[in-house]
This record gives sequence, C-alpha cells and structure tokens, in this order.
Amino acid sequence: MAQYFTVPADDLGVELDEYLCRLFPLARKRELRSLVRDGRVTVNGAPSAPSQRLRADDVVGCDFDDEELEAHEPEAAPSEPPVLLHEDEHVLVVDKPADLLVEPDRWDESRPNLIVGLQVLSQLRVERGEEGFRPRLVHRLDKDTSGALAVAKTVDAERVLGAAFEQGGVVKRYLALVEGEHPLGEGESETIDLPLGPDHRRSGHMCVRRDGKSSQTLVRVRERFRGMTLLECQPLTGRTHQIRVHLAAQGFPLLVDPLYGRRKALLLSEIKSSYRRKPGQAETPLIARLTLHAEQLEIPRVPEGAGEPIRVLAPCPKDFERTLKQLAKWRPARR
Repeated sequence: MAQYFTVPADDLGVELDEYLCRLFPLARKRELRSLVRDGRVTVNGAPSAPSQRLRADDVVGCDFDDEELEAHEPEAAPSEPPVLLHEDEHVLVVDKPADLLVEPDRWDESRPNLIVGLQVLSQLRVERGEEGFRPRLVHRLDKDTSGALAVAKTVDAERVLGAAFEQGGVVKRYLALVEGEHPLGEGESETIDLPLGPDHRRSGHMCVRRDGKSSQTLVRVRERFRGMTLLECQPLTGRTHQIRVHLAAQGFPLLVDPLYGRRKALLLSEIKSSYRRKPGQAETPLIARLTLHAEQLEIPRVPEGAGEPIRVLAPCPKDFERTLKQLAKWRPARR
C-alpha cells in the first residue's frame, strides 16, 4: 500500500534521496535510490530522479512498505547507549549528547548517529523477548546541540507529533550562553520577530531576509555574567538555526558558534586573568561546541487527547555546567 508524505517548508531544496533517508533512516541510501529509479517513488504523482530538489508542499509517494527495505547491521552506533528521558508505547524522548548526529550523514554512513543507536536498543529488546520499535524522527537538533529530542515509535505518533511540530503545538525551551550583557530586566521577556531564509552567499547558513519565512523566538534572562549572559529561548516557530541566527542578529551570538559567532571553543584563559598555562601543555577548552542546550520539551500525548502533555527536562551537560560555574567564579555580574 502506497504511503504519501507532504514536504515541510524547512525541507525546501532537499534532494529526493536525502528526504527519503529522513523518512526511512534505517534504510541504505543506495536501496532508496534504486526504488526511485524503479519508479516506485513519485513526486506529485510523477516519476522522479534521486537528485530532484523538492519544493515545500510537494507530495512524495512511496509504493513500498517498511518491511520491504533490506535489514542491515548497524555500522554507526554511538559508543554509549541512548539515555532515555521518557518512554511510552508511542514515544521516546532522548537526552542527545553534543557531537552526535541525529541521523545518518549523507556523505559518510559510518559516522555515529542517534538513529542507529536507537536501532541497536530496539534489537537488544527483541533479543530479550521484548517488543522492538522503528524510530521515526519528527524533529532534529544540530550535531553540536545537546538536550531533549522526541522520537516517534509508531506511525500514529509520527502523525500526531509531526502535526504538532508543524502547527506550533510543541513547547521547546533552550539554554543559550551568549556574548554580551543582555539589557532585559528581571522578569522581562522579548520576542525576536525576524524572517529567516537561506543565505545564498554562504552554503549551509541561514540569515535574516525580508523575503524569508516568519520566525519568532521568545527570550528571557536566566543568569548574568560580566560580558556574557545565559538566556532562556523559546522558539515559537521551527526554522533551521533559528535561535542562533536570531540572537546573532540582535548582537548576542552564542558564546561558542563557528558559523554565526566568533569562537570554536571557550578557554579558561579567556575569562580568568590569572590563568597560567603549564609549560609544554596545550590548554583544554572549557567547552568546544555550541553553547546551546535543549533543556525542556513539551509534546502532546499519543493518541490525541490521551491525557496531559508530556513534559521532559534534560539535565545540563557537564561541559555546559562546568562553563557556567567558571563564569560565576571569574566573571560574576556587575553589582
């Protein structure tokens, strides 16, 4: 029985084979390409090529079932098993570590990723006589962003959660450590309302564009330091790199962000004036990834109306917590 998927706005310009990899993350790309060439995948009812770039609201038809896809041994499992923050029969919420891809890399399938880690978890359960599951992505986090990530275990959950993310029925709260002392007062908040779109001058980047898609981020101050601020950010829309671009556009880029900020890492010597490096030893960074953590996620129950929303908190990772402690010690807020 054929399955049909409507391409969301955030996947504008994605090649068909890459989009299929997102829909069927456990299948090999070459297998999906073969199905396209055999005419078993259509775009708006017409045969297509694996490299066709998709438009928002295109309808992709897949005339095959999940069971037809060849099973294969996982080659890119993370070194540590996924940490689950919530699980029921329909949904998982995972505490994604930084430096871990969510889905297979399009150029290098051997790179560890979360989806394969969940596949391994499912296989282990089956071997113990428990029920397995097929993980289905309903949203994503950047590789270097840590925190709460929801994964559907069933087709019903994929439909309900996919619609909730698309229609603003999900609450997400991030911690963002930024450069600069934000002027918001205690108890105050502001909404950054700037349209976003692809930056055609820099591949893989987003930027503020007059003709971009409507994008809003609610911002509050969580903690202050001298020259830096810890913000709470609640994206009200779900654009690629939204928080990073919005904050940078306001003059408060993430403290560590090689794309939109000015650092690849934060060193203790940058914030501690009395720091002395040991001769012959390189300094280990306090944090060497995006200073962005998905702290809270609130999603609807499956099936719809089955109860109160699922609310999950992801603990602050060690590198992020260590950085905040050092800032509180060496860069306390001005009195």
